[in-house]
Amino acid sequence: MSVTLAGGILAIYFGLLLLISYITSKGADTHAFFTANRESPWWLVAFGMIGTSISGLTFISVPGAVGKTYFTYYQVILGHSLGYLTIALVLMPLYYRLNLISIYGYLESRFGFWSYKTGSAFFLLSRTIGSAARLYLAVNVLQIAIFAPIGVPFGLTVFISILLIWLYTHRGGVKTIIWTDTLQTLFLLIALFITIILVGKQMNMGLMDMIHTISDSKYSHMFEWDWKNSHFFGKDFLAGIFIAIVMTGLDQDLMQKNLTCKSIGEAQKNMFWFYWVLLFINLLFLSLGALLYLYAQSNQIAIPAQTDNLYPMLALNGHFGTLAAVTFLLGIIAASYASSDSALTALTTSFCIDFLRIEKFQEQKRHKIKHYVHLGFSTLFFVVIGLFHLFNNQELISAVFNLAGYTYGPLLGLFSFGLFTKTAVKDKWVPIVCVASPIITFVLEMQAQAIFGGFGFAKLILNGAICFALLWMIRIKN
Repeated sequence: MSVTLAGGILAIYFGLLLLISYITSKGADTHAFFTANRESPWWLVAFGMIGTSISGLTFISVPGAVGKTYFTYYQVILGHSLGYLTIALVLMPLYYRLNLISIYGYLESRFGFWSYKTGSAFFLLSRTIGSAARLYLAVNVLQIAIFAPIGVPFGLTVFISILLIWLYTHRGGVKTIIWTDTLQTLFLLIALFITIILVGKQMNMGLMDMIHTISDSKYSHMFEWDWKNSHFFGKDFLAGIFIAIVMTGLDQDLMQKNLTCKSIGEAQKNMFWFYWVLLFINLLFLSLGALLYLYAQSNQIAIPAQTDNLYPMLALNGHFGTLAAVTFLLGIIAASYASSDSALTALTTSFCIDFLRIEKFQEQKRHKIKHYVHLGFSTLFFVVIGLFHLFNNQELISAVFNLAGYTYGPLLGLFSFGLFTKTAVKDKWVPIVCVASPIITFVLEMQAQAIFGGFGFAKLILNGAICFALLWMIRIKN
């Protein structure tokens, strides 16, 4: 794929996003930035959330991981069903009843000041690092495909990428994000469908042939019943429940979109449809991974040591034609930017509401504060991505995403304790508890790896349980 073609695709893509931003941000105030005036159609929110939940890492890692773990990742997705059910029937009614902008406001009403600030701080830490890592992956693709061949340094590529996100989000906020994420989800799905068709065409297979070939291959192995295996069904399914609750229900990024729906009924409808679509999309990503491995084997193509590189290598090196390269570029950009732009808006919202109490000011001052906070988090993204590039360590990136199991655990413990007990806690001790529980979890994980391969996804549950137990220890008994 030529640099001119890739650059043209990028220009058209961001041109569409800026056009949507211009239309949707007309007359937008800070209330629209944070809540979209609670007028979003549920079906639009549900469709756009697909792009937000499927990051650039998912786009390349899920197909790549099929070579090692086969279809067992689907056990986690199946576990999401009970997680999303809990979100729709327990958490969302709570958020709507309290009329929250930031979901961490619940912690203040339930426990107190320090619990509130601690919960929000853990979200800010996790989302800033995780979203910057996701954007780093997309910027790497842009650097290789477009900017490096024309002599643009990596730092300038990062600056341009973040500037573009800032331009189409700084005015409309979540009101704009709901529409831009819908467009980006569409591009992501088009890329996925077209790639599957083109791979099948290269292997002289139609739809039914692909289905039979995948199901007959070793890669279609989905359920693991050996309890010693790190992907044992019970472990993955249970982890899937809590990952959904924490990464969606306790995450300001995704819940902020749900809270823009007109009513709790529409928000719940959005959540149910979102899950069914996500179930289908992840099955397609796994199927694509199986096809890529089968294609590589039939053509005697060496599998990269880093399996994440399999999909980009085959798509960008002309194995499936120019159209596959174009759709891959669109897909990886759409997946990464849909995740990053909404995260930037959610981080701005959380910091403005939870730490600056922006709602107590007049609109003119609120707008000014929101503007500088949004710019500040954009700058922070630039710095964190620069640090990733400086170390240039793939294992570091993996560790960053593994970090979510530690940073979201305290949120799981706090919300669980608040919902399932009526006990108060010594609020000033909560920050210490929330720092201690990930540390204890890390120590136990190191021990478990030496014995039975570690807790895997389940360390999130362990972390939440430890936090719950520590909160019980600092409860106010009367």
